[in-house]
Amino acid sequence: MARSLQFTACLFICSLTLSGLSGCSGKGESPLFFESKRKAGEAEAPIKDVPADILATQKAFSAVAKKVTPCVVNISTISKKKIIQPFFEMSPLFEDFFSGPQYRRDKSLGSGFIISQDGYIVTNDHVVRDAESIQVKLSNDKVYDAKVVGGDQKTDIAVIKISASELPTAVLGDSDKLDVGQWAIAIGNPFGLDRTTTVGVISATGRSNMGIETYENFIQTDASINPGNSGGPLLNVYGEVVGINTAIVAAGQGIGFAIPVNMAKPIFSQLIKKGSVSRGWMGVTIQPVTEELAKSFGLRQAKGALVNDVLKGGPSEKAGIRQGDVITAFNGSEVKDPSHLQRLVAESAIGTPARVTVFRDGKSIDLSLSLMSAEKAPKVQREAGIEGRQDQNDPLGLVVDDAEQGSGVIVLDVARNSAAAEAGIKRGDVIISINRKKITTSAEYQRIIQKAIRGTSLTILVRRGDVSIYFALRLQ
Repeated sequence: MARSLQFTACLFICSLTLSGLSGCSGKGESPLFFESKRKAGEAEAPIKDVPADILATQKAFSAVAKKVTPCVVNISTISKKKIIQPFFEMSPLFEDFFSGPQYRRDKSLGSGFIISQDGYIVTNDHVVRDAESIQVKLSNDKVYDAKVVGGDQKTDIAVIKISASELPTAVLGDSDKLDVGQWAIAIGNPFGLDRTTTVGVISATGRSNMGIETYENFIQTDASINPGNSGGPLLNVYGEVVGINTAIVAAGQGIGFAIPVNMAKPIFSQLIKKGSVSRGWMGVTIQPVTEELAKSFGLRQAKGALVNDVLKGGPSEKAGIRQGDVITAFNGSEVKDPSHLQRLVAESAIGTPARVTVFRDGKSIDLSLSLMSAEKAPKVQREAGIEGRQDQNDPLGLVVDDAEQGSGVIVLDVARNSAAAEAGIKRGDVIISINRKKITTSAEYQRIIQKAIRGTSLTILVRRGDVSIYFALRLQ
């Protein structure tokens, strides 16, 4: 009887609990949540009329992600790197004590995109450089072993290959037609998160002098790019690849860089065909044209590349280019700065005539030269004497003496806060010319300096090691 009463009591309590829970959604009481009528619920959506252009933009982003994601791959690598022991590495007994060199195995992640149905994939060179093994994961979760076809460290572009067929392929666009403010879509593998899509705009084009690669012409974007995105595609709203995501500014938000696809195409084409890249070589060393140098040379704008040395036997010497010329155009393209000229030359065909416009003695001169392969360029070594005796400071703040074999005058000392110091001339520099007049002895140097009028600018060419540099400074 007691057990029967207990059981009845339990049933009564349970029924009260259930009725209490069901009562929450009964008549006259508020429901726990509201579902939208767009999902066959009872509530209206907060915004009924979304502007058509917003819906179209949203649909466009979704369409790009759906169409292009199958072409994007995740790349994982394993590399072997030597362990550096800073306190013991210089000891000849170090490797014997530790039974030979010590290594560690590093794992890294990156991205890439398929450019051919038979398995060629473009990525960044730094993603696969020194990798012992490479695995590629497709959007259907299939995993393949990959091999490196070729890599170019100067542009950070590489091509790898997997053994597969009938793969989805990316469509390459035209990065030269990009405008600041256009939509940009990045797809990649940030932090190992498969096929992440981010959206932003093209923030800038033609970014160079970033110190990231040898040849730079970056697209800047605020589409989120993070570690692991390297090698993945940057897309326009048509789903065309316009860039290869490469670098980020770690200290800033929304600052990422991509290699323009037009710059990358000839690189990975050469890598596929022969496994390496050949570039043109002019046979000159160049430097930027500053405002002071532009005035001293009679240029209206501080643009172009100033030739500070012409290498013997090179294409430029044969074409008639001289030290002190300012290269203003190459093959019809206006030269903005030395890095721009360097890129134009590197992308030009070897052995075919190239048109070069130089500014010399107040007028423009058109010349023709045939580029040589950079791999076959002769190595030029120069030596300059550094022995000399102490002289007194001159109006420029320099102490100079004759260099060896009449090759100029050697700078023995530079006075603090002098015109030479502010311009950047250093001890050990060899002054070759002043105002484009060759200097062979310290006596010639002194005659020119003493005749110069205070307040005027001087253009001084110096040799620093293997490099020649122009300086523009005002005589005080």
